[in-house]
Amino acid sequence: MRPVHRLVLLSALALLAYLPAGRAQSRPYLGYVYPAGGQQGTTFEVKVGGQGLADDAEVTVSGEGVMAKMVQCCNPLGNRELSLLAKQLSELRKKTPRKASKSSPPPPTDPATTEMAAKIEKLLREDQRRPACAAFRGVAFLQVTIAPHAPPGERELRFVTRSGGASNPMVFYVGQVPEHTRPAMRTAPRQVLGKEAQALRNRPANEAEERINLPCTVNGQIASREINTYRFTAKKGQKLIITTYARQLIPYIADAVPGWFQPVLALYDSDGKEVAYDDDYRFKPDPIILHEVAKDGEYVLAVFDSIYRGRNDFIYRINIGSLPFISSVFPLGGRVNEQVNVAIRGFNLPTDSYTMNLNGVQPGLYPFTLGNKHQQANHVAFMVDTLPECLEKENNDNPSRAQKVNLPVMVNGRINKTDDWDVFQFNGKANDTVVAEVHARRLDSPVDSVIKLTDATGRLVAFNDDCEDLGSGLNTHHADSYFMAKLPADGTYYVHIGEAGRHGGDEYGYRLRISAPRPDFALRIVPSSAGLRPNGSAALSVYAIRKDGFNGDITLTLKDPPEGFSLGSSAPPKPVKKIKGAKRPLPAPPASILPAAQPMARIQIRTSSSAPKDPVNLRIVGRAKVGDTELVRDVVPAEDRMQAFLWRHLVPAQELKVLVFGGKSNPTTPPRVPPELTPEQIAKAEAVVKAAEAKGRKFTKSQVAGLARNIKTMYAKGLLTDKFYGDCIAELGYVQ
Repeated sequence: MRPVHRLVLLSALALLAYLPAGRAQSRPYLGYVYPAGGQQGTTFEVKVGGQGLADDAEVTVSGEGVMAKMVQCCNPLGNRELSLLAKQLSELRKKTPRKASKSSPPPPTDPATTEMAAKIEKLLREDQRRPACAAFRGVAFLQVTIAPHAPPGERELRFVTRSGGASNPMVFYVGQVPEHTRPAMRTAPRQVLGKEAQALRNRPANEAEERINLPCTVNGQIASREINTYRFTAKKGQKLIITTYARQLIPYIADAVPGWFQPVLALYDSDGKEVAYDDDYRFKPDPIILHEVAKDGEYVLAVFDSIYRGRNDFIYRINIGSLPFISSVFPLGGRVNEQVNVAIRGFNLPTDSYTMNLNGVQPGLYPFTLGNKHQQANHVAFMVDTLPECLEKENNDNPSRAQKVNLPVMVNGRINKTDDWDVFQFNGKANDTVVAEVHARRLDSPVDSVIKLTDATGRLVAFNDDCEDLGSGLNTHHADSYFMAKLPADGTYYVHIGEAGRHGGDEYGYRLRISAPRPDFALRIVPSSAGLRPNGSAALSVYAIRKDGFNGDITLTLKDPPEGFSLGSSAPPKPVKKIKGAKRPLPAPPASILPAAQPMARIQIRTSSSAPKDPVNLRIVGRAKVGDTELVRDVVPAEDRMQAFLWRHLVPAQELKVLVFGGKSNPTTPPRVPPELTPEQIAKAEAVVKAAEAKGRKFTKSQVAGLARNIKTMYAKGLLTDKFYGDCIAELGYVQ
């Protein structure tokens, strides 16, 4: 076959934009996933907004029991593409038979024609030239299947493309109760000053209020100035739990203030009287309503943004019903290799106490919950440590009644009333260094702690209110306290802990560590995914969160890496001298070390030609010496997220996903091969070329090939019929 190297068409054709084949894309970005979860044992459609989305993308969901596959990708279209698809859709509609009359049977339909028309309609419907946020102008539709016995809870959903690698993770939940999902919004258009009404969503009347049956999880998106309402029936004495997941789905929105969707809940009875309201729960912006129903009847739940903002990424999941809910536990942690009796407070729980066996459990934070395979309560944090533990004993609110403790110690206590202070006494020696650290807010306790250290005369030695912990990525108020102080003399000392807002109650629990310094560190790696070529490398940033004065070197290594992966420093290797008569040796990769006192370093993940072509999850560990003890800590994957134009947070992820470019995808259906042009179409193309040459119009080979390539791409995606494809190629004056 030979190409005819000149283009003849209207001048508008020359404006058709195209991407050269093989051009590398940047890392895919996901702006939202809706709905952000589903019930066990169901299959449903999910809409994703983002950038760099591709039809051949692989969709991965962490954990077991959840499968997701691409159905259709709706990336932004050019003017010529829109024109061609609109013309193709018009021709397809002419082929669609009209509805049957009463006297005649329904005419036959062509499934292929119906499917193609539906795909084109979706593409045209989702195309938005001026989106409210360019970060999710591209749209993709997925089919998600959750197995009946898939473990409930939080997962991570990602896109993986062969040219861009793995995307950022998006939170995706596996639920246990029936779900109700509102229709997905179209991409919200940008609002123009003075013409805001033109960009507002006009919701159909049948979607204004929706009826649900309890228990239920409702999924919705909030548009600008919009209020979503749900009507249900409840009975007297029923203990309703209404929990919201919004900021927990998309923690930070960079171009919005305060930096996240701020949902508000209001509950009304059948008379329209407000019976419950919440705009946050304790220190968390996602609201929760705990309400005991006063009378039988219908109730309406309203959901809206606190200042009536809205767009596609203002997504929520709300659980409604007599569901189990844990409001607090005490103590908030325990010691390794011991049993801990935990008192539990909440609603609709099977028990108010639980014995935790910590034999063989490693120190750290663990999620704790109650329930059964049908209904599981929310998760709360539980801390495990190696220090000796004790319970706070009242009344210890001043130095004269201080509770005596021996160091080191982990105290489990409560600020159990308004303006309460707890005081602990210990003996110290001159020049000893003492650390006092509170874990409360990081364990979901509402305590905003204040701590101070005084000597026997009452003189203040150390004081702290808030101490920033970069390891708690979602916190915006680092309310836990910390100080490290050198004792001025031998004698008796007192550690005081109080609540900055002078609040208190049974749920105001804390863990207070008083000990000598325990040098330690935690590690975060950003971003949580990487893409690299065979025999190539990718650079990532590792952040060290140094604790109790630790300033040593940290050596980073891969843990049980797949074949073909290695780790190295981002610094260039030192040159190796060439030895006469010998082959030039290759320099060994430098060690991956985060130097002493340095908060961040760049490292490289390297691959060989033997690296697997499927996405893999890598694990990296950091090692450091403290005296004669070697500390080994996992490197936690994270995303660097911006809040409200300025503040940045390291948001933890579940996986460090890496893809080696160049692997071939395995399509589930054979590729759609363009047909040969008919003799009539070839004759038309040649005639058009001759007419163009007579007028003196000449175009380059690349222009012709590029435009033809776009038409072939649309055909391969199943958007053009054989005849329409051939006619378009003929109009270009291009013969294969």
